[in-house]
Amino acid sequence: MCLAIPVQVKEVLPDDMAKVTLGGVSKIISTALVDDVKVGGYVVLHVGYALAKIDPEEAERTLALIREATIGDAA
Repeated sequence: MCLAIPVQVKEVLPDDMAKVTLGGVSKIISTALVDDVKVGGYVVLHVGYALAKIDPEEAERTLALIREATIGDAA
């Protein structure tokens, strides 16, 4: 199963790259597939590549569902 998750862009870097965070973890990803990536925005991340931009409210709802499912599995 493949999973793509929303992450917030913390820094736009040269050469179609960006620094993103999720749960306090930072990662450098490729933004070559997405136009006009901005600091503070959200993108959908899959295996190191941003696939699309996502609305901040939708990103937060998705992350809340992932947290709920993860916490539910741990119980």
